[in-house]
Amino acid sequence: MRRLIGLDPGLRATGWGVIEVTGNRLSHVANGTVKADSEGEMASRLRQLFEGLMQVLSDWRPCDAAVESVFVNKDQGSSLKLGQARGVVLLAPAMHGIAVAEYAPNQVKKALVGVGHADKSQIRAMVGRLLPGCAIASADAADALGVAICHAHSAPAPRITMAVRKAGGRG
Repeated sequence: MRRLIGLDPGLRATGWGVIEVTGNRLSHVANGTVKADSEGEMASRLRQLFEGLMQVLSDWRPCDAAVESVFVNKDQGSSLKLGQARGVVLLAPAMHGIAVAEYAPNQVKKALVGVGHADKSQIRAMVGRLLPGCAIASADAADALGVAICHAHSAPAPRITMAVRKAGGRG
């Protein structure tokens, strides 16, 4: 069994979703949103985000993390702020010694829906199908669960065969 966390970076709200993978079976563990004050100085908002993520990571103890990469939009100021939030989202798992994979939004959508240009309602619907009984806390949490599911399907299996080969066995 592997426990994975998906993270959908945002400065006001960062979604998170924890799943467990056993073979090719996925199960929902938890999901939610870490929020930062929409007003206030940037350093304070980033601290709130970091502390919230550190608590989530401590509470749920995933072995892997996956983060949705950001796209650059026309508003350079918004892109820069989102990039700062994303830095915090990458740092928090690293501080826990957790490996972090990154996936482009179109890659996540394609893994879930089969096309790279799915809308948020399609993502939420597929997350609900793949994790039956899951009460999704927010749109950001649905996106984060989608990132975790993408990682579960995309990440290579643990390298057991390499360990066996190095020990002199057959892999």
